[in-house]
Amino acid sequence: MKVVLSGVDSRDGALLSKVKKTLESLDVRTQIMKDDDYDTAKEVDLVMVAGGDRGILDYFHKVKTDSAPVLGIYETDSTGFLAQLEVRDIESAISRLKRGDYSVDEVFRLSVKVDGKQVDPVLNDVAVFPSKSATLMEHVLRIDGNDIWHDNSDGVIISTPTGSTAYSMSAGGPMVLQKAPVFLVVSVNSLDNTRRPLVVPNDSKLEITDITSRYHCEVVVDGGRRMRIKDNLECSKHEFPARLVRLAGDSSSAASLMAKKVQLAEDMLRMPPSAKLILKTLEYEGALSQKDLATRTMLPERTIRLSLSHLINQGYVKKKTSLRDARQRIYELKI
Repeated sequence: MKVVLSGVDSRDGALLSKVKKTLESLDVRTQIMKDDDYDTAKEVDLVMVAGGDRGILDYFHKVKTDSAPVLGIYETDSTGFLAQLEVRDIESAISRLKRGDYSVDEVFRLSVKVDGKQVDPVLNDVAVFPSKSATLMEHVLRIDGNDIWHDNSDGVIISTPTGSTAYSMSAGGPMVLQKAPVFLVVSVNSLDNTRRPLVVPNDSKLEITDITSRYHCEVVVDGGRRMRIKDNLECSKHEFPARLVRLAGDSSSAASLMAKKVQLAEDMLRMPPSAKLILKTLEYEGALSQKDLATRTMLPERTIRLSLSHLINQGYVKKKTSLRDARQRIYELKI
């Protein structure tokens, strides 16, 4: 068995070295993926990606072609929605992988063009919003060349089934099983109160065009990267799907993922807005320090401290010591 290890950034180096040492002690041929050497992913049996859910999203942004199945790894006992394996369970997982006690889910990605320029493939969702919040955006939704709606709203989200339980669900979209061959289109807070989310066959070509607003608009890819858009967003099914390892009996089944998301959505109704923002940031970004949270959310440090205290007391977030730096305390989802 041959495995390649991939990390989100240079901070994952210590963790990857530790995992490599463990795998090699189990007679698994292992190498760490070099920067931009994603062709390596075609030549191995398995890719292990550090960084939790954000690590998996970043990996599939960078891999434009085919890849060996991916197994996401966590540092602690918390669980994500895409990553499946805790670092301390690697030994038992490898024995299962060697004897074929796993399955591989193939889930499609979005191929995205912004104003005619190809950008990274998308695993969860792509959204268009005005750069200033609480500002309306006018746009036209076009499917296979046909105008479907002309809308005024806070923005619009195009989601894969994998992303249906992420931003799309928060905006009122339906939950969809990962293998369903569909796109979701959700208009966010439309002025037309009859506007409903659309479920569209994934062999369609979707366009958000004629985009206008008082301020410039931005495309948000998988809740992270932002880029300016002038007029046109194009989405279609990407040629190469994401292949995700599922260990039999693990907690990443469709039913358990949906149950976790439904419970989280219900709980969030009772949370202060700042706590909701921090929770969604941790979901998309993975484990972060208070300083990282301040940078990403732009909330005051006192608000972040109070919100984290609330989330920890309610059992949504846990505080831990970073394996990369024992002096640093970081926070991550505990659900």
